[in-house]
Amino acid sequence: MPKYFAFLRAINVGGHIVKMDQLKSLFEELGFTNVETFIASGNVIFDAKVTNSKSLEHKIEKHLEKSLGYEVVTFLRSVDELSAIAKHSAFPEKEINAEGHTLFVCFVNDKPSGEGSKKLLAQASAIDGFHINEREVYWLYRRPSGESKFYGPSLEKSLGMKTTVRNVNTVHRLVKKYCK
Repeated sequence: MPKYFAFLRAINVGGHIVKMDQLKSLFEELGFTNVETFIASGNVIFDAKVTNSKSLEHKIEKHLEKSLGYEVVTFLRSVDELSAIAKHSAFPEKEINAEGHTLFVCFVNDKPSGEGSKKLLAQASAIDGFHINEREVYWLYRRPSGESKFYGPSLEKSLGMKTTVRNVNTVHRLVKKYCK
């Protein structure tokens, strides 16, 4: 049975507080097995018989909206996909590991359009570096250079699509724990 990682947008941010045991139960109500949550930022790991990730995303989104009363955009990745995301070299290691730098992975549902990609990449600066690979945007935030203007709405506006952002360390921890 395939294992999936659900990265949920709007969980425990902006006043939308969801306890992890409640989130786990909501996924179990959908018939998923081996459901676990990982830190309280909307990361859910589960097994499902269905292999069509787009239909699973839609099913989860509908159930969460009905249960929680607001839209929860869902971004699913398989074990192989998450492993590839963690291994992808978006920026040189030296730059990623520099003092104060943080690498984020922004999950989107489809590969960004040419126009959205161009718009985002054109906004790269000494503070914010961007790299797009398939359905992920890698964002290198160079804090020593200043404060970023790319949080949530700015990223989404540039890309022209919804996203949820995770620190790459979270992705690496998930891969280490679940992707043998």
